[in-house]
Amino acid sequence: MAAPDPFARAASGPDERVSVVIITRDRRTELLRTLERLAALPERPPVLVTDNDSGDGTAEAVARLHPEVRLLTPGENLGAVGRNLAIRHVTTPYVAFCDDDTWWEPGSLPAAADLLDAHPSVAGVTARILVEPSGEEDPIVQELRHSPLPRPGWLPGPALGSFLAAATVLRTDAFRAAGGFSPRLWLGGEEELLAADLMAAGWWLMFDESLTIHHAPSGARDATRRRADGIRNTLWFTWLRRPLLPALRRTAHLLRTTPHDRTTAVAVARAAAGLPWVLRERRPVPREVELRLHTLEEAQRRSTARQYVG
Repeated sequence: MAAPDPFARAASGPDERVSVVIITRDRRTELLRTLERLAALPERPPVLVTDNDSGDGTAEAVARLHPEVRLLTPGENLGAVGRNLAIRHVTTPYVAFCDDDTWWEPGSLPAAADLLDAHPSVAGVTARILVEPSGEEDPIVQELRHSPLPRPGWLPGPALGSFLAAATVLRTDAFRAAGGFSPRLWLGGEEELLAADLMAAGWWLMFDESLTIHHAPSGARDATRRRADGIRNTLWFTWLRRPLLPALRRTAHLLRTTPHDRTTAVAVARAAAGLPWVLRERRPVPREVELRLHTLEEAQRRSTARQYVG
C-alpha cells in the first residue's frame, strides 16, 4: 500500500491540535537538529522539551537558539516521567511524542489529529519509522503493519497492543487519565504498561501507514543499561498486569531466551527486589485485553526487533 504524499497534506498550514513532547539528556547536537526540523513544519506545533539534567549545555543551547520551545529543567534525570512533566503544560487535545533523535514528517501531525478526531475510541496512533540516512524502514514497522491482533471493522488500521513513544500521537486526556508513564519503570519499554492500562480503560491503539517519523539513531546511548532496564521492566509489567499462568509462561520464556550474562543477572535481581511493591500494586488486565496480549506473544517470540541484546 503506497503512503499518501505528506507534503500535499502540509499545505493546510498551522494546526493547533497537536503539541510535541521530547525528553533528552546529553544529546545537544541531536536535539538541536530535531528542533530545527520541527520548527520548519508547516503545521508549527507547540514543542515542549524536558531536559533530564544534561551536563553538555543542552538546556542553555535550547534557551538561546529556540526560545519558542517550552523548556523544562527538573534538575534530575526523570527518565520517561519527563514526558509526564511536560504534559502537565500541554493545552492541545493531542500530544505527539518523539525522541531527541527523531522528527515528524510534514503533514503527519495534522493527519494523526484528523484520524483521532474521526475515531473517538482510538487513544493513540503510531507512525511508520524511517531510519536515516538510508531512509529504510525500521524493522519494527513490519511487525506493526502485520499486527496479528483482531480489530473492529471501524478501526482504520492495524490494532496494536502497545506503542512506541518515539513515534506516536496520543490523546492528552487519555494519557493523563491512565496516569502517564510509571515512575517505577523509569525508562526502557515503559510504553507497555501504559498501553495495557489504556486498553483496560476501553481504548484502542493502532498503526497508520500514512504517518511518518524519521530516526537518525544517536551514538550516545548505553546499550547495556538499556537492556538491563528493558528486561527488568518487561518482568515488572508481566507480573503487574498478566494473569498468573500467562505471567509464569512469559517469565520462563524471557529467562530462557535472554543472554545468560551479568547484565541479565543484574536485571533479574533488580526485578525480584521489586516484588513487594509489584504484588501490592498488581492489577491483572480484563480478559479481553489479556486475549490481545496473548495473541501478541508468538509475534514477540519471533521478533528480531525486540531482542534483549547489547
